[in-house]
Amino acid sequence: MKTQIIGVLGLGIFGQTIATELSSFGQDVIALDNNSTTIDSLADQVTKAAVGDITDIEFLRSAGIDTCDSVIIATGEHLESSALALLQCKKLGITNIIAKATNNNYEEVLYGMGANWVITPERSTAKELASNILRYNISNVFHLEDDVALIELKIPNEWAGKSLHTLNLRQTYNVNVIGFRDEENGKLNTHFDPTNKLPTEGIILVVADNRTLEKFDYLGYLK
Repeated sequence: MKTQIIGVLGLGIFGQTIATELSSFGQDVIALDNNSTTIDSLADQVTKAAVGDITDIEFLRSAGIDTCDSVIIATGEHLESSALALLQCKKLGITNIIAKATNNNYEEVLYGMGANWVITPERSTAKELASNILRYNISNVFHLEDDVALIELKIPNEWAGKSLHTLNLRQTYNVNVIGFRDEENGKLNTHFDPTNKLPTEGIILVVADNRTLEKFDYLGYLK
């Protein structure tokens, strides 16, 4: 699986949370901010951390932002800084730019400048964003309690043509299969033979520790 390189520009609560979440899932994170204290506190939790002006294209290039698969502009309080950072990322050829906005007007401006996705988050949304960026097969997560969730995922290629008995998912991923759908939002089938081979397409529903299963998905083991 190809590890993504993700730049996080601006390290307030949201920026720090998304940077550490992405890093915890094995991604290469480049974290940038103009506050040296913040950078020092985060340096050992990400791939690279640097102090500088996120609106300066030469600083961004020297930090490696031009190598990123995605960039998250996590400073949303000052529209000018966010807009300039977005513009510089576009100049560097970044094709997936996500920006934070604090209100609808800022959101409209950032979309107009070419942001792929504009969000108005804080800590909880940052964790959800980390999941959305990295998911391959998981389509829905319905939290039941703590880290236990009902998870819908596309049948991974590696599972197709194999039976649940052979895959031994409970032992391998600590999940319990409860049903299948022929397609997303299709009718749920809870009556199945664990010795039958899985189809190449469809949705499988499991109850699992969502953090564990999502991490397998992020790392590409469920492709």
